[in-house]
Amino acid sequence: MNSRSSSFQVPTPGLLRRPSVTSRLSFAISSVEQGEATTAPATDQISEEIDEIKRYEVEIDSLTVDWVQDAAKEQLRRKVRRKETAGFFERGGRAGWRYRIWESYEAAQGWIVVTLIGAAIGLNAAFLNIITEWLSDVKLGYCKTAFYLNESFCCWGEDNGCADWHRWSSIAPVNYVLYILFATIFALTSASLVRGFAPYAAGSGISEIKCIIAGFVMKGFLGFWTLVIKSVALPLAIASGLSVGKEGPSVHYAVCTGNVISRLFEKYKRNAAKTREILSACAAAGVAVAFGSPIGGVLFSLEEMSSYFPLKTMWRSYFCALVATAVLAMMNPFRTGQLVMFQVRYDRSWHFFEVLFYIIIGIFGGLYGAFVIKWNLRAQAFRKKYLTKYAVLEATLLATGTAIICYPNMFLRIDMTESMEILFLECEGGEDYNGICDSANRWRMVLSLVIATFVRVFLVIISYGCKVPAGIFVPSMAIGASFGRTIGILVQALHEAYPASVFFSACQPDVPCITPGTYAFLGAAAALSGIMHITVSVVVIMFELTGALTYILPTMIVVGVTKAVSEMFGKGGIADRMIWFSGFPFLDNKEEHTFGVPVSQVMTSEVVALPTTGLTMKQVEQLLKEDKYQGFPIVEDRASKILVGYIGRTELRYAIDRVKKDRSISPLARCYFSPPSSLNPTTPTTATIPVPPVTFDSMASSAVDFSRFIDPTPVTVHPRLPLETVMELFRKIGPRVILIEYHGKLAGLVTVKDCLKYQFTVEHSENPRDDRHLVESQERLWGVIKKGAIWVSDKVNHVSRGRIHIGGNSQEALRSPPRGHTGPTSYMMDGTEDDVDDGVELEDRSPVDR
Repeated sequence: MNSRSSSFQVPTPGLLRRPSVTSRLSFAISSVEQGEATTAPATDQISEEIDEIKRYEVEIDSLTVDWVQDAAKEQLRRKVRRKETAGFFERGGRAGWRYRIWESYEAAQGWIVVTLIGAAIGLNAAFLNIITEWLSDVKLGYCKTAFYLNESFCCWGEDNGCADWHRWSSIAPVNYVLYILFATIFALTSASLVRGFAPYAAGSGISEIKCIIAGFVMKGFLGFWTLVIKSVALPLAIASGLSVGKEGPSVHYAVCTGNVISRLFEKYKRNAAKTREILSACAAAGVAVAFGSPIGGVLFSLEEMSSYFPLKTMWRSYFCALVATAVLAMMNPFRTGQLVMFQVRYDRSWHFFEVLFYIIIGIFGGLYGAFVIKWNLRAQAFRKKYLTKYAVLEATLLATGTAIICYPNMFLRIDMTESMEILFLECEGGEDYNGICDSANRWRMVLSLVIATFVRVFLVIISYGCKVPAGIFVPSMAIGASFGRTIGILVQALHEAYPASVFFSACQPDVPCITPGTYAFLGAAAALSGIMHITVSVVVIMFELTGALTYILPTMIVVGVTKAVSEMFGKGGIADRMIWFSGFPFLDNKEEHTFGVPVSQVMTSEVVALPTTGLTMKQVEQLLKEDKYQGFPIVEDRASKILVGYIGRTELRYAIDRVKKDRSISPLARCYFSPPSSLNPTTPTTATIPVPPVTFDSMASSAVDFSRFIDPTPVTVHPRLPLETVMELFRKIGPRVILIEYHGKLAGLVTVKDCLKYQFTVEHSENPRDDRHLVESQERLWGVIKKGAIWVSDKVNHVSRGRIHIGGNSQEALRSPPRGHTGPTSYMMDGTEDDVDDGVELEDRSPVDR
């Protein structure tokens, strides 16, 4: 939208020489700075009104922020603020004390917001840790002295339990049943809260946040209710025993916190670029409190979350992570000084012969990531196709089944963070959990760890993606830790069997040579790197967890091997694959493509353009009734197609509503879309000729001028420009749409969706797949589940003599689902948030959609 008012003028037909892309980008900002003082407040008001309208037009379909126009609006905001504070100056032009206070507050506002957000994130993380630990332990027993204490607080200072901590019953089968019952209740409550109040609180949220930070908008995903339900349902989901973690959701609730708090400040309420800075900083703080790793959080935000990460954003992220971690340390939720339960310290070094086993762990991490990503996406496809209507039932049954399977295994029975704490510890001087350090129990422990590894892999595949707050960081680390500890125990046994071997000649006598806990630690790093395809941030996170400089090199070796193996099976971690699976129009900067085609092969040639003159109000309103158009290029006339500018659907709708509100207008009134010559970037604007503001009241009832709502500087490219360059423009500049212009004439337009459609088409043609066998397998599996559900329902109905009915209408749906039914196209739970959510992130802008 043009931010400068101008006089009414009909353009003179002719071929105008349009400037380059860079000159028009700079003009979009400079034209704002040259605006007249009398029109700036009115234009700013129009801009705010249009933004307010856009808040309520959001769908979950390819909504983007136009970063070029956002920069121009920020320049206008600053100009208006300078005008408003002009009265703060004293005589002689010196700044008064009021202006100095205002200027100091304006400069410090960003740091104030980041401080408040960091403190809120730290407090939330501390309370969630405390609640999660208590809920996880209450499945096993209770504290006689104080019911609200978990086992570690109840038995403070004791190694293996105490008399104050009581099992629910002295009968083992009763404890087993109660364990399953608690897990079922927790999962049922968590899934019901998510479904009933905030469907977007389900899942990890990292994939969606990556898209949001890149400029895409998902209404309500960062809203207040999502924050509340995510914070309440997350401890319940973790305590239910599902193979999900809280570290991914920590990023989501941290970003929700930043979005909600920043909206209280006008500076961030209207500016998408500054909101993006805050969200990037919040993502860093979320990882920082999840792992007790502030620097690792900053690097995670840089490596994985943000497509745009300037130095200013890095400092904000660092400060936000610092505040959040400091508040978490002050709260000290575990009363041990540790920020996370599995934080550990190693005082022994490693030997170079162990590099061979480190490489094995790295290979496992890469294979684990590739295997879980492949099969989890298949599980997600099955869930989307068949189980969308049964989200609560699915999560409940998963928790019940997980509890039944996990209770017999001592490493699966306890919380995953607690199991990592046990697996990371050194045997000498540490707690011996159920004889894990006893050489007499070595092979029993190896068998138990192997079973735990494979069972956890299976549970992660089927659990990640169910409709509860669910992350994959900690489950993956727990899997890697159990595998790594297994390797460590085997290497330790090998050393004890052949202590005089040349292979172990580096070991010192009377000093433990092999530390199995370090293998568990490196296995956790490998699994995390394999599932997320991140490297540097994993190394730093693990270093901050251990504080051992000597283990940086082994961690780098393991992560490097994992990365190399992972790349053999495809680029991008599970967050990137989920973006692709969900169909979000996100251009990943990690991928490099060589298509070798010009943009003319991808662009849409059949474009509905508006001529500068000749349209009536009735014709324009008819175009707006068609939802498939989210914007219109402006041409001088439909015959010549000389490009003049671009107008968005929302701007045009607002202009029509406003002119009808100001005065009555005839349906046959002529509409003019010509930007005035004074706004032509090739024509200099002089301050000696004032530009009078245009009001709708001053127009004749037979004509309406929409010139002030036209963007005269849309991003345009030549049809022969390579497609790779156009995709880079979308990544770096971030326009909603790029117009294709040839010799000044409109040739077509292209959006991110067009680029992605072509990319998917090329990839499919290069790697054709026949998924018929997969579809048939899904049909057979659904048939088995359906028959099992009907059998259980019939048995319960028979035993209760008809008094208990399981399923109801859902049971009828199970009996006769239409074959080939694909279900909803969105991976979100059926149903959306009907209430208007004020926490709409960034800016609600839609690209042209055909």
